Amino acid sequence: MDAKKATGGAPSDSAKSLPAIVPEANKQSTSYYRRSDSYATNPESDPPRYVRRLSDIGVKAFKDITWLDVGFEWRTRYEHRHNDIRYVEGGNNDPFFLRSRAWLGIRDILDPFRFAVEFQDSRVYNNRHVITDQERNEYDLINAYGELYFKNALGADDRNQNRPIRFRVGRMAYETTDRRFIARNEWRNTTNSFEGFRLNIGREANDWEVEMFGMQPVRRLQTRFDEANDHLWVFGAIGYWRKWSDIITIQPYYMGQKQTADPNGFTATNKLDREIHMPGFRAYGKVGNILDFDASFNYQLGYSGTQRQDAYGYTAEVGRTFNHPWKPRVMGFYGYATGDRNPNDNVDNRFDRFFGFARPWSADHYVIYENLSTPKIRFDLQPTQKLGFEATYAWFWLASSTDRMFDILNGNISNTLPDPGFNRDRTGRSGDYAGSAFEGRIRYQVTPRISTILGYTHFFAGEFVKNRIAAQPTHVDQRSGNTDFLYFEVLISLL
Repeated sequence: MDAKKATGGAPSDSAKSLPAIVPEANKQSTSYYRRSDSYATNPESDPPRYVRRLSDIGVKAFKDITWLDVGFEWRTRYEHRHNDIRYVEGGNNDPFFLRSRAWLGIRDILDPFRFAVEFQDSRVYNNRHVITDQERNEYDLINAYGELYFKNALGADDRNQNRPIRFRVGRMAYETTDRRFIARNEWRNTTNSFEGFRLNIGREANDWEVEMFGMQPVRRLQTRFDEANDHLWVFGAIGYWRKWSDIITIQPYYMGQKQTADPNGFTATNKLDREIHMPGFRAYGKVGNILDFDASFNYQLGYSGTQRQDAYGYTAEVGRTFNHPWKPRVMGFYGYATGDRNPNDNVDNRFDRFFGFARPWSADHYVIYENLSTPKIRFDLQPTQKLGFEATYAWFWLASSTDRMFDILNGNISNTLPDPGFNRDRTGRSGDYAGSAFEGRIRYQVTPRISTILGYTHFFAGEFVKNRIAAQPTHVDQRSGNTDFLYFEVLISLL
C-alpha cells in the first residue's frame, strides 16, 4: 500500500491528513515517482489520504502499532443551482450532500497477507429532483479486499528501492493513470467501485511498474447492499516508465470492456452485446523550470450491438508556475473526443469514457469525455499554505452536432428515469456550440484536518443548448439556458 505523495518519499503526518493546498517542495528522495502538474490528474493515494497508521495519530499508547491503518472522514456540501440544464424543469435546487467514510487495514504484521475495508455512507437532503445513485448510496463497502504483498519479490531498482509484487482480490475503489478512465470520482457524493483482481509488478517509487486488472463494476443500489454487474467486465494492462521522471514519465496502456446483453437492462445500451478495445498512451513532465506538460491519446475499436466502434480522444495541457511566493500558475488545455458522426450508418464514433471522472471537464457536470471539443485557460494563486484561488474559463463544442450532449435535459439519470432524448439532435440542425463557463474556487485549510471550499460556476448557453431547450414539448419556463452553480464544502478528517 504505497501512498502517492508529492515528494515521492515517506508520508508525513500532514500529508496523511487532508490534502495540502500547496504540495510540499520536493525533498531529496530515492523515489522515481513525480506528480503531474496538470489539473486534477493525480490519482488518489493508496490507501486514501485520510488514512493513517495508528502509530501516527498522536496517541502515545499506540506509538508502536505501525501495522494498523485507520481513517475516519466526513464531508458535507451545500449546493445552490439555478436553472440546472441537467433537468427538464428549471428553477432553483438547494440540496445538502453528506458523505461519511471509515477505513481499517492491516499490513506488515501478517505479510505476505494484507487486507483492508472501507465503509461509506452517502445521503442527500432537500433535493427537489429524483434521487439517483450519484447522490445516494447508504451503508455500503467501497473497498473490501485481501492481497498478497511480496515486498522484495524482484529485488531492487538502481536507487535501491525494493520492487514488490502485489496481488489484490475483492472489492476495490481506486484510480489509475490520469483518472480519465478508472476513477473513484471524489467530487461526486458516491464512489465508483469494482470487484475482481489487480496485479502490480513493482511500485510507484520504482523506475518501472506494470499493472494488470480484470474487474466487474459495482452497481450502486442506493438503499441495498451493492452488487457486481455480472454482465460487464473491465480489464487492462498499464506500463509506467519513470527512469527519466525528472523530465518525462511515460504510461502506455491497454484497456477494454466486454458486455453481454442484459435483457432487463435499464438503458438501450445495457441491452446490447458490446466489446471495446482501447490502446492508449500518456506522457507528462517538465521542460526545465519553464513549462510543464501532460498529453494523452486513446483509440477505441470493437463493436456495440450491430455497430462497429471507431472512436478516439486526446488531451493536451501546458502550464507554467512562476517563481513568486504566491506560486501563480497559468495553463492552457485542450481536450477532444469524437461523437457519432452519422446516426444512420453502421459505425458508432462516440468515445467511451469507461469509468473516469467527470467534474474537471465541467464543474457543473454538463459534459464528460465524449463528443466534445474543449479549450480551457486556467489561473491558480497560492498566497499562503492555507489559502488558494482558482479561476477557469472553458468553451464547449460538440465534436459531432448529430450526437448527444451527455448530461442535459434528463438525458442520463441512470437507472431512475427513461432518457427522453432531448439531449441529442440527430439532424444536426441545433448546431454544435454548447456554450462556455466561468469557474472559480477559493480553498482554505482551517486546520491540518479541516478544509473548506467555496465555488461558483456560471454557464453561458450556446446555440445547441438553447435549441434543445426550445425543442422540449413541455417547454413552458422560457429558460435562456444560462445557469448558476454555487457550493460550499467542508471536509473533516477525524484522525
